[in-house]
Amino acid sequence: MSKKLAGKVAIVTGASKGIGASIALHLAAEGASVVVNYSSSKEGAERIAKEIQQKGGKSMVIQANMTNQKEIQHLFSEAEKAFGKLDILVNNAGIYDFTPIDEFTSEHFHKMFDLNVLGLLLASQEAVKRFGTKGGSIVNISSVVSIYSEPGFSIYSGTKGAVDAITRSLAKELGPRKIRVNTINPGLIETEGTHAGGMAEGEFRREFEKKTSLGRIGQPQDIAHAAVFLASDDASWITGESLFITGGHA
Repeated sequence: MSKKLAGKVAIVTGASKGIGASIALHLAAEGASVVVNYSSSKEGAERIAKEIQQKGGKSMVIQANMTNQKEIQHLFSEAEKAFGKLDILVNNAGIYDFTPIDEFTSEHFHKMFDLNVLGLLLASQEAVKRFGTKGGSIVNISSVVSIYSEPGFSIYSGTKGAVDAITRSLAKELGPRKIRVNTINPGLIETEGTHAGGMAEGEFRREFEKKTSLGRIGQPQDIAHAAVFLASDDASWITGESLFITGGHA
């Protein structure tokens, strides 16, 4: 059986751990050559790239801070030099920090929006320059909190609401160029980050699971399978959509 992404080249931002790492591994398993981007966790990125290679796939590691336009341009330039083209961009790099309005600062705002929104736009701009005449696929990782939010989530929710709106607009703008743009909106996913933030255990997790039809939080592979689908020709008539993967969270 042929692999869904055979011959494709993908960049996954923020791919050294968590959702991004799982997406990189699953894209590679379906035949894509994968650029594993990281900002600070070189060891994690190299571990993911090595795992891809040990399984017979092609991968490389490129450092870039996704708030820095020159570093983003370097990321895409090096990827193109190595693999000759680009077919898929997964905008996964992002941060979350939950702060009450009384404690919010302009620095906090810019830290969140510069990565979650501006970085996504700059990466998309570079990808569009490099997609060929056959087009390409951009998969943005948003969040369930773009529509279902909690107290203290105003800035983070704002960034993800912006991602959803940008996705819909870019889908219309880039459709004539055969470029599809979609989002995946995960619910609570068990990652290194959610463990570090105290969300993957304790009362926060129990409350989320109570609101979830399937009674559990998600795993990175729950998102990775959807990313493969949206990147592949199986989704060739899907653009401008937000796919909520939340276990039935309500």
